[in-house]
Amino acid sequence: MAEPLKAMYNKQFLHDFGEKIRSVHNIFDTEAFVRSAMAEPWDALELKARMRRITETLGTQLQLPYEEALAILFAITEECVGFPYLIFPDFVEVYGQNPELWELSMQALERFTSKSSAEFAVRPFLLREPERMMEQMLEWSKHPEEHVRRLASEGCRPRLPWGQALPMFKLDPTPVLPVLEQLKADSSLYVRKSVANNLNDIAKDHPEIVLETARRWKGTHPYSDWIVRHGCRSLIRKADPDIMALFGYAEQEDETPLITSASIGIDPSILRIGENSELQYELQVREGTPARIRIEYGIYFVKAAGRTSRKSFLLSDKTVPGGTTLTGKRTHRWADLTTRRHYPGEHRIVLLVNGREVADTVLELEADK
Repeated sequence: MAEPLKAMYNKQFLHDFGEKIRSVHNIFDTEAFVRSAMAEPWDALELKARMRRITETLGTQLQLPYEEALAILFAITEECVGFPYLIFPDFVEVYGQNPELWELSMQALERFTSKSSAEFAVRPFLLREPERMMEQMLEWSKHPEEHVRRLASEGCRPRLPWGQALPMFKLDPTPVLPVLEQLKADSSLYVRKSVANNLNDIAKDHPEIVLETARRWKGTHPYSDWIVRHGCRSLIRKADPDIMALFGYAEQEDETPLITSASIGIDPSILRIGENSELQYELQVREGTPARIRIEYGIYFVKAAGRTSRKSFLLSDKTVPGGTTLTGKRTHRWADLTTRRHYPGEHRIVLLVNGREVADTVLELEADK
């Protein structure tokens, strides 16, 4: 079994980090820092709780004004690169929110984000002073360094995973839009992914805003087209009619169905949690002009309380000639994941084309021995 991510914060890491601090602040007591950080209930702490414990222990052990503590972190920034050093922007979040420290904290977040990421640390500042912080984000969106430009978008995502929610932007994402406009054709894929994810977040509460944005951006630049496509992915999965039309997916017509025949099967149809099954599908596209089709399979997963919830998985997305017969196979793994737990019961499996269910079958999932 893979080691949990929180295990990166261990005694060796803490000792090495303490020694980095001591190299520029020779009265720092590394051993006391390690002991205090790992005091009970260290073993029970999850990733973010361990990070916060380290941050707070560092502040306690340094016993310095914020400005002097930051100077120490600045001095070792180049040696502290990667995910574990999210503790640097976390230090700013914990100790740097006083209004008189604003400028210094912004400089620190800008500097630290390229070594780890400040996307979580900016959110308390946004919640406290949204207008001022969004002015800062707009400024960062014009920065020559891609990590800082990404921070401008990633930090204000309304639904950032692991991050504090931004309810004001769920309610009204308008303040976020100037930042996204600035980055809509960014040369960095790292930045473009963030812009697309921000749009996808907004689409969950305000699909009409994302649709209007997609219409304006589409066709203006290849980078913008990429962002629009990925930013509209949730709306495409939901087969929103306006979005499907925007991207040229073939429409269903009652008098001339898009799919004239379809089937889906699964083998085996009875299996245990943790095992694999193979899906096979076949479908016939109507005669006539070429059609863009998105083929998915959906599983109505049984939940703990017995209800079901459908999740879709992409099989193919392409334009095909009229009259085409399409077939395919896909292995599906029924092992538990960190993001999905399986429960015994009858699981309905459907074949979807452009968001419509065109065929189905069932699988009986049994408990693992």
